[in-house]
Amino acid sequence: MPVPRTAAVSAVVAAALAAGLVCAASSQAAPAAPAAPVQAKIHDIQGTTRISPLAGQQVTGVTGVVTGVRAYGSSKGFWFQDTAPDKNPATSEGVFVFTGSNPTVAVGDAVSVSATVSEYVPGGLSSGNQSVTELSKPTVTVVSSGNAVPAPVVITSRSVPDRYTPNGDPAAGNSVNALALRPKKYATDYYESLEGMNVRIGTSRVVGATDPYSELWVTVKPQENRTARGGSLYASYNDQNTGRLQIQSLIPTAQQALPTANVGDTLTGTTEGPLDFNQFGGYTITARTLGTVKDNGLKREVTRKQRTGELAVATYNVENLDPTDPQSKFDALAQGVVTHLASPDIVALEEIQDNNGAKNDGTVDASATVKKFTDAIVAAGGPAYQWRSIDPENNKDGGEPGGNIRQGFLFNPARVSFTDRPGGDYKTAVAVTGTKGHPALTLSPGRIDPSNAAWDDSRKPLAGEFVFKGKTVFVIANHFASKGGDEGLVSQHQPVPRSSETKRLQQAQAVNAFVKQLLAVDKHADVLAVGDINDFDFSGTTKALEDGGALRSAYRTLPKKERYSYVYQGNTQVLDQVLTSPAIRGFDYDSVHINAEFANQTSDHDPQIIRLHP
Repeated sequence: MPVPRTAAVSAVVAAALAAGLVCAASSQAAPAAPAAPVQAKIHDIQGTTRISPLAGQQVTGVTGVVTGVRAYGSSKGFWFQDTAPDKNPATSEGVFVFTGSNPTVAVGDAVSVSATVSEYVPGGLSSGNQSVTELSKPTVTVVSSGNAVPAPVVITSRSVPDRYTPNGDPAAGNSVNALALRPKKYATDYYESLEGMNVRIGTSRVVGATDPYSELWVTVKPQENRTARGGSLYASYNDQNTGRLQIQSLIPTAQQALPTANVGDTLTGTTEGPLDFNQFGGYTITARTLGTVKDNGLKREVTRKQRTGELAVATYNVENLDPTDPQSKFDALAQGVVTHLASPDIVALEEIQDNNGAKNDGTVDASATVKKFTDAIVAAGGPAYQWRSIDPENNKDGGEPGGNIRQGFLFNPARVSFTDRPGGDYKTAVAVTGTKGHPALTLSPGRIDPSNAAWDDSRKPLAGEFVFKGKTVFVIANHFASKGGDEGLVSQHQPVPRSSETKRLQQAQAVNAFVKQLLAVDKHADVLAVGDINDFDFSGTTKALEDGGALRSAYRTLPKKERYSYVYQGNTQVLDQVLTSPAIRGFDYDSVHINAEFANQTSDHDPQIIRLHP
């Protein structure tokens, strides 16, 4: 994903990066001015850590052969590689030259470069990302043309270590930047030792579908945490899937050149080019030669229809749905509800926007959005769903400014009834009332603890009371705070800080406390907490929701390799969940895979459905 570049960091800032001391929001700094240029080889520039020992210095007479040219986006330049490598496996023999404009060199040119050694941090210093060692403000001399490109390093399942990354130095804020690279022990050290070099992979499985920015993800480890549908499951914080690599293209018109691929497809043949590092996933093969996609026929799942005595409850993040979206999106989402979810009795929706979407004019009503959606469901052969929700306070629930996303309930009145108790608004908290064995909500629908600071700039949970065949069922629709602001798996800080988890933990505690209030009145109450939890089934967030046995994640009833609803940077993972109170037993749960694994998505989330006997 091309992004605007800022200036590379100076030698002083590079030293601070190595020491883990920098936390500024920008990577702009004036390069240091050494007394005289240094004659250097590329491996001298790259060094044996993530930070160049020559950062900020002028170098001259750096020679090599051009292995790749990037003439698009905001990071224009070229890679070149020394043809006379040293014998140290920790020192890369390739480096990127940032030109800022279309390079005037071609692959196969032998060049001599004089420039400033820089450490560029994709995303800025505050991102926590590792930096890319590069040459900036270059003077380039082409010595000859038509030379053979240095033979690629072939990346295979055997060459990539099984451990992902070392722990950082506690004395340096847990930064790995100054640690000596150990490419035979850690996968990220191995990739870093190849930064800027010409690399090659053979036939590899696709684990992240082609995205709108013409990127896809593959794995060089065919059996690493493989799911039945071809993904790589992210099942713990200590198992990051070491074989994942992002693929971009250097082929002319590169933004259109990457083939469409779904998870489980195969990128066959040879993919070869310089190994880059970017803020949207880290180590990336910028392919000069691109393999061919073999379609392995991944199909969108269809869940079974609920039986007469079963209540079917689903949750679906419809990704910023508003009336300005094309009718095709509404139609595809409707097919998801009718065909793939088999028309559930209740559907908890997340990311319903107001009637004019992201236009920031104070509008909060979403009736037009919902009508367009429910009309599309009827047109697709589904039921005439009714709707309940609460309009948020303008621009107070996070998400896209002006969009005012919220949760809401669709329900099929032919199968289930909604217990309306008036008075719910964006600021009034729902409470639990009722006599022993007969809990009820004071407001239905009602928002849970909306004044709690845990919900600042975040979606407040929506509670509703339903009746199915004479039995009361409480459903809580959730959309917890996003992971935005967390550092990525290839952060310089290891273990990776997960700052956003603090807020989700507080949110989970609030929902858990509310469920416990219902169970205090009736320990046999049927309660479902559903929605986009924005966290893993093994996370502290989920554990807080389950605290005291009040709830249990329905994912625990599925085989481990079927526990996912989302794919991010080649990791198949859980974000959306259904959690059940103790009285709900013998249910049937399904994560219905219709979006996350596909290049053509209606939403980036897969819906979840549970069928139960209240």
